[in-house]
Amino acid sequence: MAKSSIEWTEATWNPLTGCRKVSPGCKHCYAERLSSRLQAMGQPNYENGFHLTLQPHMLPRPLSWKKPQMVFVNSMSDLFQEDVPINYIREVFAVMRQASWHQYQILTKRAERLEEISRKLEWPENVWMGVSVENERYSFRIKHLRRTQAHIKFLSLEPLLGPLESLNLVGIDWVIVGGESGPGARSMREKWVLDIRDQCQKAKVPFFFKQWGGVNKKRTGRLLDGQNWNEMPIQFRPLRPHASVPISVANSRVLRVGHLVR
Repeated sequence: MAKSSIEWTEATWNPLTGCRKVSPGCKHCYAERLSSRLQAMGQPNYENGFHLTLQPHMLPRPLSWKKPQMVFVNSMSDLFQEDVPINYIREVFAVMRQASWHQYQILTKRAERLEEISRKLEWPENVWMGVSVENERYSFRIKHLRRTQAHIKFLSLEPLLGPLESLNLVGIDWVIVGGESGPGARSMREKWVLDIRDQCQKAKVPFFFKQWGGVNKKRTGRLLDGQNWNEMPIQFRPLRPHASVPISVANSRVLRVGHLVR
């Protein structure tokens, strides 16, 4: 089990690794920093560093985790990157359907592709789909999320780099807000966070405040208006396990996408 210190989840599962920067929120990507460290340590899954790499041997992992967990899918990548084959995405979804005692949280910045292929996927009720929005310029991602067939839809407003004064929360089940952390962290204003919280309360959407961030996020903490905000959407009860779904795992340990024959 890959236990996670991320406040809004319990475990991580990375059936692919590596990514490419697409917007300002990616500037100080923690996954890129961590990938470099893991590569230097000789961790086999990161021999390609932060280049997009399929990890087919990781696909069956959730099936071996018997205790129900909240699982963040691809904390070290983005499942909906343009170079991830749709058949591989379907295999990830097949595992989530089969290991139905877990809840899965997926985040993407590729909201256009998410909408484009959404109808080609079978969405189990235990999959939560979210988009990252760092400032007003990228709020269009919410529109694409709303058009998907995901049963729970959520927003990760992290790192929050500007105000979001007119959020359209229709059809949104959960909102996470957090400041950037680590080297070079950009600041987040309290006014931006309070305004988002108030919009969530007005729309009756659960609000989760992850962190203030900064170079030392432990020192800045998580308190907002003197309290922790840990609201979550209503969780579906675990579904009955599906019949066994065959998962085609390649013989090679990793597949660097640039080397795929498609």
